[in-house]
Amino acid sequence: MGANDTTAEDSSGALAEYFNFEEHGTDFRTEVLAGLTTFLTMSYIVVVNPAILSAAIQPEGIGPERTFQMIAVVTIIAAATATMIMGLYAKRPFAQAPGLGLNAFFAFTVVLGLGIDWPVALAAVVVEGIVFIALTAIGAREYIIRVFPEPVKLSVGAGIGLFLAIIGLEEMRVVVGHSDTFVTFNPVFASDPVAVISVLGLFVTLALYANGVRGSIITGIILTSVMGYAASALDYSAYPHDSPVLEELGVNLAEVYLVPDAPIVYDAASYNIAPLAGAFVDGLQNIEAFSFALIVFTFFFVDFFDTAGTLTGVGIDKPLMADAVGTTVGGILGTSTVTTYIESATGVEEGGRTGLTAVVVALLFVASLALVPLAVAVPTYASHLVLVVVGVIMLSNVAEIAWNDVTYSIPAGLTIFVMPFTFSIAYGIAAGIISYPIVKLAAGEVEDTRPGHWVLAAAFVLYFFVRTSGVLAGSV
Repeated sequence: MGANDTTAEDSSGALAEYFNFEEHGTDFRTEVLAGLTTFLTMSYIVVVNPAILSAAIQPEGIGPERTFQMIAVVTIIAAATATMIMGLYAKRPFAQAPGLGLNAFFAFTVVLGLGIDWPVALAAVVVEGIVFIALTAIGAREYIIRVFPEPVKLSVGAGIGLFLAIIGLEEMRVVVGHSDTFVTFNPVFASDPVAVISVLGLFVTLALYANGVRGSIITGIILTSVMGYAASALDYSAYPHDSPVLEELGVNLAEVYLVPDAPIVYDAASYNIAPLAGAFVDGLQNIEAFSFALIVFTFFFVDFFDTAGTLTGVGIDKPLMADAVGTTVGGILGTSTVTTYIESATGVEEGGRTGLTAVVVALLFVASLALVPLAVAVPTYASHLVLVVVGVIMLSNVAEIAWNDVTYSIPAGLTIFVMPFTFSIAYGIAAGIISYPIVKLAAGEVEDTRPGHWVLAAAFVLYFFVRTSGVLAGSV
């Protein structure tokens, strides 16, 4: 046996001992394959997160392409850091990255909707992470889980799914704005190359996913991008660019670009995240209390219960701590809330049982840094079809709701409806929390409520009064 073979065997033995392979009934090869599977199923976030956040994060003097690359780098670093902590500290086979839904809330509701500066939004992410760390450290998990109404916890995922889906469908140009109905089906769908290619890509991705293909989502993104580049090579003048209907809707197909025109450049600037890292410090100096508190609350609520829901069972305090640290690091670097990905289940299905699975995912994220300059070549519609796919998947959460119990169905239904209709995860959560104790009281089941339910409901009512009554003149 050679020296290299002996070293490899010793390393494998050390890993087996550290991660306790024997107790978990696994081995090195199984853990590595599980990590690869998990990475393939969630690697789309490297493209999708910057595609969403770059709509809101715009550092002064930095172009959109560089901003996209910076956020991609930050996404990878945050995901790798959080997942490595999950693997080495918590020793669980779960992967983490900036969460879908929370990044859309960050960009479209907080920054673009409420008009809050993006450094302030990043400050809210950091504060949420610190609160998460503190509550996890003192063992407050059980109390937190009890204080939030059960139907709201169960319905948040579905509401976020609808929220994501409408964002995706808009970017894919399947739906467009309308003065009477707010949104409508694209009236010139067949003449809009972006819409046609997007839908073709969506169905290809869904077919791959339904067939159990590993990495189906990232494969769908790539195939859709290829279709876009192929179409752009054809005579675009064949498409009608002018239409009275489009003019009424404010749509100009002549301004639609099938593919990005930014060059792919490998240089040090592509990896310079200085304009983002630490921006939250400036944000902390420009806080409006009520809005900031709601943003922090929403980030915390979704992050906590998304992670707690994924990490079912006992002994989740260490994984929760890994999530909290990951969120804090992500906010400091310049991205939205980091959370545990449900896609981790694919690795578990492949046999991943220990933290080595997570370590492999983290290392693969680090390796993907080499592909960051290529990320700008992905058309936005290709990355946003992921939101529709994930939105469909997240609707499965409604199966857990007791729809035959009106005290569950009303808060759950309001939570799900209000999110996409108000374009805000926070308002959906608020609707569910306010309605829960009221419905319980009306149904004569007030004994099922806790003081915390009433306190949260009252706090949200107060917030909406202050937010919409003009009491705080000039507040966002």
